[in-house]
Amino acid sequence: MKTINRYAHYLFTLPALLLYAVFFLYPMINGFLYSLSDWDGLSKTRQYIGFDNYGRLMQDDRIRNSLGFTFKYAICLIILTVLLAVLIAVLLNRVRKFQSFFRTSYFFPAVLSMITVGLIWNQLFAQALPVFGKAIGSDLLSKNLLSDPNWAFYGIVLVSLWQGLAIPILLFLAALQSVPKDLIEAASLDGANAWQRFRSVVIPFLIPTLNIVVILSAKSGLTAFDYIIAMTGGGPGRKTESVGLLVYNFAFQEFKFSYASALAMVIFVIIGIVSIVQIRSMSRFEVNA
Repeated sequence: MKTINRYAHYLFTLPALLLYAVFFLYPMINGFLYSLSDWDGLSKTRQYIGFDNYGRLMQDDRIRNSLGFTFKYAICLIILTVLLAVLIAVLLNRVRKFQSFFRTSYFFPAVLSMITVGLIWNQLFAQALPVFGKAIGSDLLSKNLLSDPNWAFYGIVLVSLWQGLAIPILLFLAALQSVPKDLIEAASLDGANAWQRFRSVVIPFLIPTLNIVVILSAKSGLTAFDYIIAMTGGGPGRKTESVGLLVYNFAFQEFKFSYASALAMVIFVIIGIVSIVQIRSMSRFEVNA
């Protein structure tokens, strides 16, 4: 009986470990093995070619352009998500009336699938926005911004923020409510103004949440797929072809499955490095509640 009790917690974690191994570890290991081959996704046989696919990645201009777009998109998403989510959370934290209404309003986009959101906004950009632009006499808004290589990027960022801000707002709102009020009152008695109180007292308590939001935003930015395939398909002229979409195109449109697997492994490593650097660089600013 003592032996059973000793290993009971291992038995309870076994289902989760099995699911993790089947749906994460196995696909990841298998994907790495595919990246070392020349498999096209259809043939019954494959030949291992070592790290040749990784060497080709470094010389592919299409991948460099895609990485440039993806990093630009991820950086904009991280910065704007953090700034807007903190700002809105601070404002919501001060609201005393209709709190449930405002919080539900901001959270509503999160319950929609990204493909659905992309398709809805695609129609808004293609149909509704030009009508509105012509009504107010704006040449810029009188056309579909997603068809313009100079503006398609900003349209995708706008849609990503519209839906992606919901969870970060709730996280920051919860973090703001955990800040000890006596510390804020003490800082106020010491003569600190609103900005000084926020910078010196509130922000340190937001660091753990900030780490989570930055990592989630970085992951969303570096693996962007749903919005782009629904809104632009990578166009116009492949100007919005993200790495996630490029992996899909290589694997299922051009039948370069092993090449796509190599690119996916590179993105996996990049996301891991970004996450580790972010956590280590911000952890020293944390405070214990």
